[in-house]
Amino acid sequence: MKKEDMVKLISAEGFEFVIDKDAAMVSQTIYNMLTSPGSFAETQHGEVTFPEISTTILEKICNGKETEFPIEPELTLELMMAANYLHT
Repeated sequence: MKKEDMVKLISAEGFEFVIDKDAAMVSQTIYNMLTSPGSFAETQHGEVTFPEISTTILEKICNGKETEFPIEPELTLELMMAANYLHT
């Protein structure tokens, strides 16, 4: 894949996930960040930093094409909050 077809999502701890841009754009939040004219760093570099989303949660989100996946009960609330943020 070409570099412009990919996007880098960066967790609160600085871990980077490089995923398909079309998959990332399913998120309304990421879509807005990558397409709005005021988001210079995001649009120029194809990078989005999430200072409030941990590496563990962002990894589960990036592997979201799996319809079912195990999740520890203590991560459920954090995952739901991140999903809600990425949906809006």
